[in-house]
Amino acid sequence: MTNPFAQQLKSPLPSAQQTRELFEGLLGRTVDVRTGAPMVDPEGPGGAVVAEYLTDNLQLNALVVLDLGAAANLGAALALMPAAVSKEVMQEGELNDMIFETVGEVLNVTAALFNREGYPHLRLGTIHPAQTPLPGDLAPWVKAYVPRLDLHIDVSGYGRGTLSVLVL
Repeated sequence: MTNPFAQQLKSPLPSAQQTRELFEGLLGRTVDVRTGAPMVDPEGPGGAVVAEYLTDNLQLNALVVLDLGAAANLGAALALMPAAVSKEVMQEGELNDMIFETVGEVLNVTAALFNREGYPHLRLGTIHPAQTPLPGDLAPWVKAYVPRLDLHIDVSGYGRGTLSVLVL
């Protein structure tokens, strides 16, 4: 049954387990996920990739923020690149085009974390590359105290990173 107030509801905040299961299913490898990570700060070292998730009415409803380590490791693992590629990206301090493209695919699939019966349907909107200024109306949300899940992740065979999931 569809909730008549669905467009007014916030999407549910996914759990760490749901996040782990999504990444493991997508990548076909173990992904260790632990709560208690600090908020990912796009202004920190290496910056952060910020993905917007929009309702069908183009209303911003959620964000996923990946630090350089999470973006490099998830992107390289999806593309089946050698782990050395993600390590090189982290040493250089910026994502190459190939990894940015594949992390975009990871973020597209991540929309499934928000799409549950009775809630607004969300889809991936804009992906903001690391080390680029965020639009003024988006930047304050990244570090806001809203329903959020801040996670340490470790992609088996690749490495660690941090991600934040926010429901606005």
